[in-house]
Amino acid sequence: MQNQTLIQFFHWYYNEEQNLWTKVAAEASHLKEIGITAVWLPPAYKSNNAAYDVGYAVYDLFDLGEFDQKGSVNTKHGSKDEYIKAIEALHDNGIGALADAVFNHKAGGDELEKIAVRTVNPEDRNEFTSDVFEIQAWTKFTFPGRQGKYSEFIWNHECFSGVDWAEDLQKTAIYSIQNYLGEGFEEVPSTEFGNYDYLMFNDIDYRNRAVIEELKYWGEWVVETTKVDGFRLDAVKHINPDFIVEWIDHLNQKFNREFFIVAEDWNVVDREGQLKYIEITGGRTQIFDSLLHHNFFLASKDEEFDMRTIFDGTLVQVKPDLAVTFVDNHDSQPLQALESYVDFWFRPLAYAIILLRIQGIPCLFFPDLYGGIYDDKDKEGDEVHVELVAIPAVETMSKIRTALAYGEQRDYFDHGICVGWTRAGDEEHENSGLAVLLSTGEEGFKEMEIGKHFAGKTFVDALGYREQEVIIDENGWAEFHCNAGSVSVWVLKVG
Repeated sequence: MQNQTLIQFFHWYYNEEQNLWTKVAAEASHLKEIGITAVWLPPAYKSNNAAYDVGYAVYDLFDLGEFDQKGSVNTKHGSKDEYIKAIEALHDNGIGALADAVFNHKAGGDELEKIAVRTVNPEDRNEFTSDVFEIQAWTKFTFPGRQGKYSEFIWNHECFSGVDWAEDLQKTAIYSIQNYLGEGFEEVPSTEFGNYDYLMFNDIDYRNRAVIEELKYWGEWVVETTKVDGFRLDAVKHINPDFIVEWIDHLNQKFNREFFIVAEDWNVVDREGQLKYIEITGGRTQIFDSLLHHNFFLASKDEEFDMRTIFDGTLVQVKPDLAVTFVDNHDSQPLQALESYVDFWFRPLAYAIILLRIQGIPCLFFPDLYGGIYDDKDKEGDEVHVELVAIPAVETMSKIRTALAYGEQRDYFDHGICVGWTRAGDEEHENSGLAVLLSTGEEGFKEMEIGKHFAGKTFVDALGYREQEVIIDENGWAEFHCNAGSVSVWVLKVG
């Protein structure tokens, strides 16, 4: 069996000449070469600002770049045909495609409705701060450009639990919609702000049975239409988990298969919330290990960080079979909402940790393979120029993961600055086995055991940072080295 490796094939500011779907198709064979087994694609459906939005301001789930809506036929990423061709190209190379499903909210309603609301305290959404009053809000979605093709479902205020804009008042607030479903918000996994059901735009209400059935139908439609192999679920801590469970079970039963599902339950405080989510959803989804990302971020900023604790408090430490590990994503990249970008010097070290160990399924980030250059304003409103450079070692280590990162793992996390591990290899993968050593301070060295079956064999640094060769002794041990603030990956010398 080949190790699984994912890639997030986009970033927030993707701005290359090729639209993204065309880029995916062009790169499919290359992704296969470096060992990618599944590609996470951004939201493919029409958003509120069709030609420019990444896709998270969801307007019409059934418009994959096919209808003239919200200012464009195409989405930012391309047309429906190009999306389907991109997925076909991935499949031709034995790579799965993961669709991004945003079930928390909708944006860009087509018609105003007069609705009864109460304002809530933004710091405690369980606390009402007004009596019931009426506002006009964009809560009716008729999708005039699509004219009922694929689905005739009309969304109105009874499909939502809250909005953040009163058109008649021209005022922003958190407005709890008062309707037959209940006067407050749903119970969701996150109790931040008292109840974190409401995140943005028109908040979808899963107490409405018609909404659940429509989204189950959409799941069927999108699988049949695009042949996607799984889903990345956005913002799950803001969504009723009962719906998530029902939706996943419905698709698995409908298609008689188990789709690969990974959920974004962003948490950099404690893993109890993520473990609770796994419990209440019965382990139906993988979870992005945002806690490990946060540890990487802290380690990259703090010279005193104790590398023996790099896994402390992380999901991969206690639930490795359900953890999807990553270094950064579109939310944590510079100038984005959860900015916490791991410093460049530490990125190869972090990638070695997620790519070359047994635990977790790693997810690469597009700019680390392809780079990214963009401009945007920071929180102070100042224009900032950002250049994210590609890191060649990431591609090299991804290939090594595919070919060589197998067998028993021996850990040497016994020093605050210099840590390492070995993989003994297995019979199924020729020449497999490796040793990894990294240091966040001065040049490092460590005696590590890789196995007696390598006795007398010569190992070299596959990353090319160290020129010497290492010979394994009769007991299967050797002294491995790495440069200061660097990582070396020692593999069997062949040829």
